[in-house]
Amino acid sequence: MRGREQFKKYKVFLELLEKFYRLFPLKIRKKLLEKNRRRRGKIGLAVRYALLKTIAKSIGDNVSVHEDVYIRNPQGLSVGDNVSIHPMCYIEALGGLFIGNDVSIAHGTTIMTTDHNFKALDVPIKDQGVTEKSVKIEDNVWIGAKATLLCGNTVGTGSIVAAGAVVTKNVPAYSIAGGVPAKIIGAREA
Repeated sequence: MRGREQFKKYKVFLELLEKFYRLFPLKIRKKLLEKNRRRRGKIGLAVRYALLKTIAKSIGDNVSVHEDVYIRNPQGLSVGDNVSIHPMCYIEALGGLFIGNDVSIAHGTTIMTTDHNFKALDVPIKDQGVTEKSVKIEDNVWIGAKATLLCGNTVGTGSIVAAGAVVTKNVPAYSIAGGVPAKIIGAREA
């Protein structure tokens, strides 16, 4: 049975779990999300899904956030339907992160929506604050293992980001980007 069918089977339970978690203050829900980051199996997927539904801007149907995914500032996160985020990903959503429908994010991926300020030479970089810039991942995108998406970029519809790529610029629709920094290395054609 595919994830979509399983989601439909358990949707009523997930909605009840979401209603239960909404009884708690936001600070506690965020702590619960952190505490359940390592929980494995269907229970872990259900708990993370229900908690994210109560914290994030929006979470669609059939969103799988696997174990050991770190989501910082989840209140800046918007996710469409049929999205999978695999283990060991690090996601910073402070600057705003939009993930469209039918997106697969492979293990070890990093997505950053902030960047350090560093212009003042007389102030340590760590004391200069950060700049927030949103990241947008459009529909039907595959992000390969250990890829990095830096702030302020869009990955266009139907695109593939190769494993290990570092995205520093927008990736056009239906293209394949790879390398450090990522460059267009191919196109998806019919």
